[in-house]
Amino acid sequence: MTDLSNYRRSYEKSHLTEENLPEGPITLFRDWFKEVEDFGGSAEVNAMTVSTVGLDGFPKSRVVLLKQFTYEGFIFYTNYNSEKGKAIAANPNVCLSFFWHELERQVIIKGVAEKVADNLSDGYFESRPAGSRLGAVVSPQSEVIPSREYLEDNLKELEKEYEGKEILRPEHWGGYIVKPVEMEFWQGRPNRLHDRIRYKLQDDYNWKADRLAP
Repeated sequence: MTDLSNYRRSYEKSHLTEENLPEGPITLFRDWFKEVEDFGGSAEVNAMTVSTVGLDGFPKSRVVLLKQFTYEGFIFYTNYNSEKGKAIAANPNVCLSFFWHELERQVIIKGVAEKVADNLSDGYFESRPAGSRLGAVVSPQSEVIPSREYLEDNLKELEKEYEGKEILRPEHWGGYIVKPVEMEFWQGRPNRLHDRIRYKLQDDYNWKADRLAP
């Protein structure tokens, strides 16, 4: 057995109080995101965990990159035929989470995922490097493949096929927007008495903020 019980640290970098809360959680998310970005400690401040309930009934989490966020929700891109895409098609209720250890913060978002408009997916796809675009075309994401060479050989064939041609977005690839219904902001504090503020979307589309016990 590997004993990790002595892995401890005291969280003392910041605090989260009701006096400074904005009315809506997206504003607070934007402020926290910028603070982590300006702090400069995270290589990918937009890395987030997406959790879905799979077709087998098990939850599954994986790290993806947040590409846009607005007051409507949080946008990421993937293969619609992937395991996560199939899970979202069957159950669009998902959870996003960010962990920014540099500032001892977490954000946990419950929301409903839906596909973004085709023109938005087209625009983002066109902004990607050619290699990434070809990778999206060639990879049957989440499917069993015989070897690494299988992918690389198919990529070489595609590179020849698309030489000098426009690489169009495949229909099975695009974006999801996760529209939040609940957002929790977690700020580490000493003695494990962490600050936890939860925003819940109300029937009138306003947000209600509550403090949760750590």
